[in-house]
Amino acid sequence: MFTLSSADWNQMVALFFYPLVRILAWLAIDPLLGNRAAPNAVRVGLAVVLALVIAPTLPPPPRVDLVSGAGLLLLLQQIAIGLALGFAIRIVFATLEFAGQFMGLQMGLSMATFYDPVNGAQTPVLAQFLTITAILTLFAMNGHHQVIMALWQSFHDVPVALTASSGQGFLTLASWGAAIFKTGLHIALPITAALLSANLAIGMMTRAAPQLNIFAVGFPITISAGFLVLYFSIVYLPAYIERFWGQALEVGSAAMRGMVAP
Repeated sequence: MFTLSSADWNQMVALFFYPLVRILAWLAIDPLLGNRAAPNAVRVGLAVVLALVIAPTLPPPPRVDLVSGAGLLLLLQQIAIGLALGFAIRIVFATLEFAGQFMGLQMGLSMATFYDPVNGAQTPVLAQFLTITAILTLFAMNGHHQVIMALWQSFHDVPVALTASSGQGFLTLASWGAAIFKTGLHIALPITAALLSANLAIGMMTRAAPQLNIFAVGFPITISAGFLVLYFSIVYLPAYIERFWGQALEVGSAAMRGMVAP
C-alpha cells in the first residue's frame, strides 16, 4: 500500500508554497501585471497559475518544516526576493510619474489633477498620460513576458534553499532609486528646454512692452509650446521606455541575487 509520511506531505507543499510566496510578493507591488486596478482574486489566480507552471521545473526544496524557525526565515527570504523584482520595476513608473509632474509644473498644469483610484491620490494629468503610454508600450513589446521570464530565471539564479541572507540586494535597489531623478529629468528635458526659451522670449516681450499683460499672454504660450514639443517628442518615448525597462529587469535580477550570500 502506498502511503505518504508527514515529511513527504511537507515536501510536496513546500515545492509549491515557497514559489507562490515569491510570486505573490512580486505581484504585490508590480505596477504592470499586479496593478491595483485588477481585482485581488485575479492577481492571486495569476500567482497560482504561475506557481503551478514554474514549480515542476524547480529542484526539490530543502527539507524544512514549514512551521519552524528555519521555515520562517526561508519564507521571509522569498518575500524579500519577490519584492526586489517588483520594486525595481516600480521605479520605471515612478520615473515617468516624476517626469510628468515636472513637465506639468513647467507648463503651468501642476493644478490639473484628478483622483487616481489605483494610487489612491491626486495625480497630475501629464503623469497619468505618461504612465498609461508606458503600460501600453510595454504590453505591445511583450514587456509582461520579459518580467515573467526574469521571475522564472530568478528561481534558477536564486533557488529556494537555506542560504545566508545578504544586504547587497538592498544596496542595489537604493542605487537604482536614483534613476527616478536622473532618467525623469532626461525625459522632461525637451519640454523644459522649450519652455525655458519661451519664458525668455516672454520676458523680452514684457521688457519691450511693459503694458503687455504677462499672465494673459504667457500662460497660453507656455501651454501651447509644451504640448507642441510633447507631440513631436512622444515618438521617441517607446524606444526610451524599452531600454529603461531592460535596465530595470537587469537591476531586479541583480538585486534578487544580492538578497542571498554568494
